[in-house]
Amino acid sequence: MKYDQQMVNRVKRVEGQLRGVLKMMEEDKECKDVITQLSAVRSAIDKAIGLIVSENLVKCVVEGEQGEEDKQKLIQEAVNLLVKSR
Repeated sequence: MKYDQQMVNRVKRVEGQLRGVLKMMEEDKECKDVITQLSAVRSAIDKAIGLIVSENLVKCVVEGEQGEEDKQKLIQEAVNLLVKSR
């Protein structure tokens, strides 16, 4: 799968958020603030996973040459990926 620049930038923002959390921890910031930022990171990662899986699913099912049975298998694999990521 080819990842577009928007998806790469999304993951880079998450990387920056994690660096920020580490800095907060090193500076002994309040637990509440660290947890808030970690929750934001988790949310951003969840969204990135959802976008990657859905984009891949659409590409495979809509543009693919698979038969109906293969499409159902691809859909189930995508659902399993989403469930696994939770």
